[in-house]
Amino acid sequence: MGRVTELQPAIQSEYVSWSALPTRPRLTWPGGAKLAVCVLLHLEHAEFLPPAGTVPPNSLVRRGPYPALSDIHSTSVNEYGNRVGIFRVMDALDTHGVRATAAIDAVVASRYSEIVSRCRERSWELIGHATTGSRLLTQSMTEAEELAYLRNALDAVAEVAERRPRGWAGLDYTETTRTARLLAELGVDYVCDWPNDEQPYDLVVPTGRLTSLPVAIHLDDVFTHYKRGIPMDRWARSVREAFDQLVIDGAGSGRLLVLGLHPWLVGHPFRIGHVERVLAHMAASPDVWLATGSEVVDWFRGPDAYRSA
Repeated sequence: MGRVTELQPAIQSEYVSWSALPTRPRLTWPGGAKLAVCVLLHLEHAEFLPPAGTVPPNSLVRRGPYPALSDIHSTSVNEYGNRVGIFRVMDALDTHGVRATAAIDAVVASRYSEIVSRCRERSWELIGHATTGSRLLTQSMTEAEELAYLRNALDAVAEVAERRPRGWAGLDYTETTRTARLLAELGVDYVCDWPNDEQPYDLVVPTGRLTSLPVAIHLDDVFTHYKRGIPMDRWARSVREAFDQLVIDGAGSGRLLVLGLHPWLVGHPFRIGHVERVLAHMAASPDVWLATGSEVVDWFRGPDAYRSA
């Protein structure tokens, strides 16, 4: 058996170049902040009975028959977020001066005008997300099918936002092996799907420029509370602990926290108080920059991101 004479760092995908954080230039944020925080809201419509062959996201499926049979307990809970939960979350964010980045699917964009108008009144950023909250991108799609999916989702947001969305967050943070390349070809500037870092970085794409804003997937409310059964008070404590540690680490080189929230989950009256406490903790810190995804990307790509303080 041959002997390995040279080892290179492994790469996870063709889109990602391996990079050790301590070897990078020092990243700075506006006003000397040590941590940038982007609150990413997932606004989704779940179909009562999607077409045959649809692959729903894991966050929507219980142990029951959905989508082969309708599951009112999953789809109606999801709809709660669009009827009630989102407005409670909006109030919480308003209280603490946080402008969200809202990942909205095509159905929410086209049919929930009340939600869209309230997002725009608050100067929230609207980014692409999916065609509906019950249809995942899958590797079994052809490239033409995936391209049509992405275009439909982005076009729906562009129509109501009156500008092309600069960002993308996949349903349950899912991508295929083609997604990053296709998004870059479509002119998207950034994605919030890859949980492999604590700083922005550029993905390797053949055309365009696509920046990854790494999502804190282990703090996402669905992945932590809903799927893993971690109590909500422990979830809130975990977010605060992560925030505090990232501020400490950010003294050396700036860090980024992309926090995913779903109004159908955290918008309930017995959960919103925990979100309030998390937001209050963040907003009280002098070391945080509360920003939208595009604001983070623009700074990261600008002349001052790596200028010595």
